[in-house]
Amino acid sequence: MIKIEDVSHVVFRAPDLDLMERFLADFGLVTWREGGRLYARGLGPAPFVHVTEEGDPGFVALGLRAASTADVADLGRAEGQEPQVLQRPGGGVSVTLRDPDGFAVEVVAGQTAAAALPLPPLTGWNSARDKTRLRTPKRTGRAAAHVVRLGHAVLAVSDFRRSERWYKDHFGFITSDEIAASPEMSVGAFLRCDRGETPTDHHTLFLLQHPGGPRFHHAAFEVVDVDDLLAGHERLGVAGWTPEWGVGRHLLGSQVFDYWRDPWGNTLEHWTDGDLFTVADGSRTASLSDLMAVQWGPTPPEAL
Repeated sequence: MIKIEDVSHVVFRAPDLDLMERFLADFGLVTWREGGRLYARGLGPAPFVHVTEEGDPGFVALGLRAASTADVADLGRAEGQEPQVLQRPGGGVSVTLRDPDGFAVEVVAGQTAAAALPLPPLTGWNSARDKTRLRTPKRTGRAAAHVVRLGHAVLAVSDFRRSERWYKDHFGFITSDEIAASPEMSVGAFLRCDRGETPTDHHTLFLLQHPGGPRFHHAAFEVVDVDDLLAGHERLGVAGWTPEWGVGRHLLGSQVFDYWRDPWGNTLEHWTDGDLFTVADGSRTASLSDLMAVQWGPTPPEAL
């Protein structure tokens, strides 16, 4: 077992890279072409967070970031693989595993960080508790949201306990909230990285035993703040892309969310203001109603 540090990237196939590029630009990612693939990054240091290969539409792989190349080498030895030089922006090394449902999991380390891109100017918020923005008007503009990083991915699986064990055994995940359908049966869990006393996202991976069978569910990208998320919501709507759910605030994880579909039906989420926990915060059990609950915002669509 190694302990991963974060999610790294997601990989898709699509028959029209130009159309995907238009969507990703409106979604708030920085895009470019390299080696026949479409890459996208956020404003943070990750060299890329989204990859599109040309071909029939589909989900290709989930990327996870290990702490070191030594960890990738250890994982490779345990799995009978030799780490490969990663032929993607930022370089590094990787090994590719298959989870119990056949999803490809690319474990990467040693990438060269990209130069961080500037965040929009901070103008502050005036609340009833604190007035931080003085003598300055707030102007959000009508640009796309500013995606900073990939925050988590969600996979629908055929057997939750089997997949949970595989991901915990290989990558050291900790349960934040387990979803109990009954006292005797759980159907999913929000899993966070074990980074000791370093606070980490409420979930980096969510596994859900889904009646529709194994499939990619969604990937979630952190934006700057609520204003940025709402500006992004307007930009995507004006551009004619397909909304799925939002804007609202989840109960589990607490983040403000906004879900959209790319041109081939893959769900991508904007989120901000999520929970952070350390290893000392342990695990909890939640219900199916908690899973779908919002603190405010629209109820989820039935097809989610």
